[in-house]
Amino acid sequence: MSELNNIQNIYFIGIGGIGMSALARYFKSRGCEVAGYDRTKSLLTKELEDEGIKIHYTEDVNAIPKNVHAVVYTPAVPKEHKELEYYRSNNYTVVKRSDVLQWITESSFNICVSGTHGKTTITTMTAHILRHSGYGCNAFLGGIAANYHSNFWSQDDNSNSKQNNVVVEADEYDRSFLKLTPDVAVITAMDPDHLDIYGTAEELENAFIQFSKKIKPNGCLISKYGLKRENELNATHHYTYSFNNSNANVYANNIRVENESYVFDIISKDWAIKDITLHMGGLHNIENTLAATTVAKYLNIEDEKIKNAIAEFKGVKRRFEYIIKNNSNVLIDDYAHHPEELKALITGIKSIFKNKKVLVVFQPHLYSRTKDLAGEFAESLDMADEVILLPIYPARELPIEGVSSEMILNKMKLKNKQLLSKEGFKSWVKQNKPQLLVMAGAGDIDVLVQPIKEILLN
Repeated sequence: MSELNNIQNIYFIGIGGIGMSALARYFKSRGCEVAGYDRTKSLLTKELEDEGIKIHYTEDVNAIPKNVHAVVYTPAVPKEHKELEYYRSNNYTVVKRSDVLQWITESSFNICVSGTHGKTTITTMTAHILRHSGYGCNAFLGGIAANYHSNFWSQDDNSNSKQNNVVVEADEYDRSFLKLTPDVAVITAMDPDHLDIYGTAEELENAFIQFSKKIKPNGCLISKYGLKRENELNATHHYTYSFNNSNANVYANNIRVENESYVFDIISKDWAIKDITLHMGGLHNIENTLAATTVAKYLNIEDEKIKNAIAEFKGVKRRFEYIIKNNSNVLIDDYAHHPEELKALITGIKSIFKNKKVLVVFQPHLYSRTKDLAGEFAESLDMADEVILLPIYPARELPIEGVSSEMILNKMKLKNKQLLSKEGFKSWVKQNKPQLLVMAGAGDIDVLVQPIKEILLN
């Protein structure tokens, strides 16, 4: 915490990233001078600029502030980045985002949500329940909360509590979550991902087991029931949750769809909350609600306050987000970029729209992930009625020979499938005007959402 108190000026390399921008907003809320670089302009960087943060978009040592107390960079920034090299060679304090989160959480009560899927929704919903109920927290989110149009808020915005509470998304990429010390930890899933970092599925699982060992003495772990190696996870208090398995400590019951929203009961061995209403689509989001509710119950938040907060929850941008929802068309935008997430997304859509044909447009994210999981992607996408694949979004990677979206296409059994460029996809929508269109991926597929919305509405 002492490091934090010395920072009046801070610079971010890769400020437009979802986790980086939350930290930038945190320092701005503390009255610090904040500036940054990003490679591309986005809606998020525009918002940061509107909030008074100076950002430039070309690597330029002449444009960077020289009187900064700390420089923060994201692992996605290449080592030879000119600005990063300058700060390093001139002995500035240069740290990763995870180091800053470590500083922030050293002296707070920490709720850290981890897992290979679902963590953004659970983090956001948990933070929303704490804010809405008056319990209060500093929230560092991996997505934009639709209720507050932000990925960060401070405890001062929402509470009279004297306790310093932090709700943070604990990211397994680059092992950064191992720098956190949770009072309450959530583990949602340990499915193979980021194998470019971990090498094997087993090594990824080892990191989650290590994460559970970072929980403070007398702390609490909330994990999805039936995780592989569940018995190796470590905490004084351990609760499991499951969508439909009554062997878990917490599960959902009496699930029904009313007015295209879910209504259900949450049952525990020790308590029950009846008739919870969730306006967010996707059966997996019922399970995410169980995790967030279990955290809130552990913190002794009243049932009625939990119920009201969930009913008011508008979800997270790009997580089963309705862009259009009328009698003629439904357009859903989702961040799904792993086979299990696609499976959950398509299952969720089919549970609400039982009589509509589901068209999924998917942009694979990373060459390495496509290479490792092409068969699993094909299997998940086969659950749709029709699929359009876009070219792979490379993010931080260089191409791998022989790896393309065609790898997935060739493994699919579905007859209605094709590979299109972004322009080709727009033309296809103009001609075919699909009734139910789902756009999925973690790359830049989101830049197509607005043009597709306009095509469908006109």
